[in-house]
Amino acid sequence: MVAMSKLLSNSDTKHKRLEFPARSLPAFPIPDVQNSTEFVAFDRLHKPWKFKVSIRNQGKYLKPWLTGEWAYYVRRKGLRKGDKVTMTTHDEENGNKIYHIRAERKHFGFWYSIDQQ
Repeated sequence: MVAMSKLLSNSDTKHKRLEFPARSLPAFPIPDVQNSTEFVAFDRLHKPWKFKVSIRNQGKYLKPWLTGEWAYYVRRKGLRKGDKVTMTTHDEENGNKIYHIRAERKHFGFWYSIDQQ
């Protein structure tokens, strides 16, 4: 299941966090009375990446963002504005969630994986 997919903005690639739509939050369960959760996502090379999803403590809008190893992931994959990041999840039989992250770049109208790094 696609947990979150986003075309990257300049801010997503230059700062140490990725802001994403609140409609994607159900894929990242945050424990009650907390405003963040940590998890590991695997890229296509099966490399684990440690991420943290956080939300605002107050206010009308949750405004979720992703941190942790996000800045390192951006540098390592050479991500730039206009690239696409997709995070998927599936539930194991024991109830644990497994996350995968994929980075793609559009070239001549087609999306290509840039996960070779």
